[in-house]
Amino acid sequence: YTRGTVTAFSPFDARADAEALRKAMKGMGTDEETILKILTSRNNAQRQEIASAFKTLFGRDLVDDLKSELTGKFETLMVSLMRPTYIFDAHALKHAIKGAGTNEKVLTEILASRTPEEVRNIKQVYLQEYEANLEDKITGETSGYFQRMLVVLLQANRDPDGGVDDGLVEQDAQVLFRAGELKWGTDEEKFITILGTRSVSHLRRVFDKYMTISGFQIEETIDRETSGDLEKLLLAVVKCIRSVPAYFAEILYYSMKGAGTDDDTLIRVMVSRSEIDLLDIRKEFRKNFAKSLHQMIQKDTSGDYRKALLLLCGGDDE
Repeated sequence: YTRGTVTAFSPFDARADAEALRKAMKGMGTDEETILKILTSRNNAQRQEIASAFKTLFGRDLVDDLKSELTGKFETLMVSLMRPTYIFDAHALKHAIKGAGTNEKVLTEILASRTPEEVRNIKQVYLQEYEANLEDKITGETSGYFQRMLVVLLQANRDPDGGVDDGLVEQDAQVLFRAGELKWGTDEEKFITILGTRSVSHLRRVFDKYMTISGFQIEETIDRETSGDLEKLLLAVVKCIRSVPAYFAEILYYSMKGAGTDDDTLIRVMVSRSEIDLLDIRKEFRKNFAKSLHQMIQKDTSGDYRKALLLLCGGDDE
């Protein structure tokens, strides 16, 4: 069951697709239209089959050919679509922590939004692919409470959803209230433990109770009492507890709002959510930003890059 915009294409013929792609890139000039149409309408598993057929038929690497024939953001998008699903997040994290400066935004977006099962998978793939321990890499590049919250999330030990205990809801809400609103300085550790380990259904109730006790949304307290990377991470976790699609709708909105576009984020979210919950993200986008995701992409991007993003978006929500 998926709420993605991209699903398995049928009838699917990997060899025919491989041949069409080869023809699109052979000789003078490149037929970008064919490339984007094929790659956005096949799901990731099918794209992997196409790459394999491409190598079998032509002895060439499809991704290398795409890189040499395409340029710019369009190239980045097509190459991202070709990355195997299971490796996508591990690859993004690897690039967020390599070289000069760490991309905290990527660490936050991925680790706040993925399920415990997904996080366990990412750690395993990271170890297999890069022969390195993801937690060690992340702790080496981060510090303070931001680092500690990331480590808690990396443990992937959030309580599973089950019956919610009202007594514990009340208790957690009081602890957060005392740690945040009532204290000079904030007891960050309490926020980290509760937000990082309690179940999703429990935390949703805690947030309601917190509002009743304090008169504030938990987001307002986090906003007031913390700052920098920690604040962004705690807010992302709270938003994802409330609704992952709403969180991504907001990420997409701010990637395009105002001057300039954060194309890396736009591409990463559109590709990584296209087979999971992009339909729900579109719905939240329309509800929260008074315009559709389709309209915003249309306005904010251009050329083949825009065509491909709109196909991934999969429709307009008037």
